[in-house]
Amino acid sequence: MKKLFKIFKIFLVVIALLGISGYVYFNQVFPKVEQVEELKIELTPKRIAKGKYIFNHVAACVDCHSERDFTKLSGPVKPGTEGKGGDKFDEEFGLPGTFYARNITPYALGTWTDGEILRAITEGISKDGHALFPIMPYLVYGKMDKEDIYSVIAYLRTLPAIQNDPPPSKPNFPMSMIMKTIPTKKEFTLKPDKSNSVDYGKYLVTMASCTDCHTPSDKGEPIPGKYLTGGIEIKLPGNTVVRTANLTPDNETGLGLWTKDQFINRFKMCTDPAYTTPYTPGQFQTAMPWTVYAGMTEEDLGAIYDYLRSIPAVKNQVEKFSVKLY
Repeated sequence: MKKLFKIFKIFLVVIALLGISGYVYFNQVFPKVEQVEELKIELTPKRIAKGKYIFNHVAACVDCHSERDFTKLSGPVKPGTEGKGGDKFDEEFGLPGTFYARNITPYALGTWTDGEILRAITEGISKDGHALFPIMPYLVYGKMDKEDIYSVIAYLRTLPAIQNDPPPSKPNFPMSMIMKTIPTKKEFTLKPDKSNSVDYGKYLVTMASCTDCHTPSDKGEPIPGKYLTGGIEIKLPGNTVVRTANLTPDNETGLGLWTKDQFINRFKMCTDPAYTTPYTPGQFQTAMPWTVYAGMTEEDLGAIYDYLRSIPAVKNQVEKFSVKLY
C-alpha cells in the first residue's frame, strides 16, 4: 500500500512538472512577437489631416479612447479628453474580463517608436511584448491600407499630451491564455478606388468595425447568416438597454426602404448641437456615436450606403430601446 501511495505521489509530481513546463513553454512561444519595424513616419500636413479624419470619424478611435458624456443624447465625446483612454469594458458588455482603453496621447506613447505603435495597431502586440485583447480591432487594421494607418500614427503624434494612467486590463482565465494566441502578422491591402463605391464602402465599413456592434457572434465568432443584422444588447447608465440596428437592406426590419439621401442626412443631422441635448433617464438613449460618424464626408457615407445595399437582406426585427429594472 505504501509503495502504491509513493508511486501515486511521484505521478502527481510528474504531472505538476509537466504542467509547469507546458505553461512556461506556452508563455515563451506566445504571443508570437514580430520584430519591430524600423520606421519613421514623416509628419506631413496631408498625412496628419487624413489621420485626423480617420481617427475622429471613420475608424473612430476617439470613441473608445476618450470620455463620452452619457448625460447627453448619444454620449458625445467630452472635449479635451481625446485619446486619454480609461473607458472600462467588462462582463456587462459580454467580455471575458475587464479591459481598459489605453491612453494614446503623447503622454503615454512618447517613448514608443513609430514601429512599435504600428505593431500594436495592426498586430496586437504592445511595446512590452504582451498581447492586446481584440476589442482593439487590430485584426481589421492589419488589413487596411498602409498609408491610412501611417496617417493615424502621424496624427497621434500631434494630440495634446494628457496625463492619465488607466488600470491594467485583467482578462479572465482561460481568455488570459487564449488572447496570447490571437495576434497575427499584418497583411496590408490597397484601398479601393472611390469610383467603385461598393468596394470602397465595404472598406469603410470594415475600418469602422461596424460588425463589432451590428453582427451577432457566438464565443467571439460571427454567427453565419447574421452579418450586420443587429440586435446586440448594450447596457447604458440609468438601466437603459439599447440594441443595435439591422443594417441589411430588408424592407421591413432593415434599411431596404431608405434612400441614399435619407441615410446620409441621418448622420449629418447629428452635427446639429441640438442633437446633444441633455439625456433624461428613462427616455431614449443610444450607444451609437452619431456625433463621431457625422463628421464623415457625404461621399464616404454614400459609399457605405451603396455597400449596405449590396449585402443580403435578412429579416430581423429589433426592439431598439428599453428600460430594465435590475
